Amino acid sequence: MRITTWNVNSIRTRVDRVIAFLERSGTDVLAMQEIKCKPDQFPTQAFEEAGYHVAVHGLNQWNGVAVASRLPIVEVRQEFPAQPTWGDPAVVEARALGVTVEDEAGQRTTVWSLYVPNGRELDNPHYPYKLEWLAALRAEARTWLEADPNARIALVGDWNIAPFDHDVWDMAAFEGATHVSEAERAAFFAFAEDGWMEVTRERVDNYTYWDYQKLRFPKNEGMRIDFVYASPSLAEAVRAAEIDRNERKGKGASDHVPVIVDVN
Repeated sequence: MRITTWNVNSIRTRVDRVIAFLERSGTDVLAMQEIKCKPDQFPTQAFEEAGYHVAVHGLNQWNGVAVASRLPIVEVRQEFPAQPTWGDPAVVEARALGVTVEDEAGQRTTVWSLYVPNGRELDNPHYPYKLEWLAALRAEARTWLEADPNARIALVGDWNIAPFDHDVWDMAAFEGATHVSEAERAAFFAFAEDGWMEVTRERVDNYTYWDYQKLRFPKNEGMRIDFVYASPSLAEAVRAAEIDRNERKGKGASDHVPVIVDVN
């Protein structure tokens, strides 16, 4: 099975590129973030014509997550228990979608498409919201492993955290900024303390995001903020990973690129 996570930065703008990527890459399950649309606005027909089932969670023109799967979808969960709220009025944003798929042998795998809050600035209320969101996800994810240590679960998406200094092009440019703060990094690594394994790091080393401004991509001034945390059972089945840097090239590219893992 080939699982891909990709912050597509508006699916309606980039549907043709996404479908072309699916056909070229042989992806079986695609987790998308920042789709920026409601379910009835999602280009479902294009995915179905390409042979994919689709699950969508979006509330407005911001955020939003979706999963497209060539395998049958047997369960869909919007949000996770105790997911924090944001805004006025406060709502549970469309930042998490869990989809369980089943292969021909009856083996089930759950993929959570996650769009972690940005945090904005260290003194912005969005920053403690981000940390609260990550803590709530960790607490809930821990219960999944406790309930079934053999469960095949992937927590994938745009984590909006650069865990190591070399995950950004210049740490000096991020002094006093989000994404690299000690608290954010601690929140990211806390998942490993519970048994989750980030399965791309040891197999591929590249950035996954380049801002549109200041010629960041041509200068290779990027960040690595998109990751795949796998449950122990799923991590054992991972046999390869890659980051498709070429998807940042050309007209109409997202500012993120696909992160791909192959599992048995």
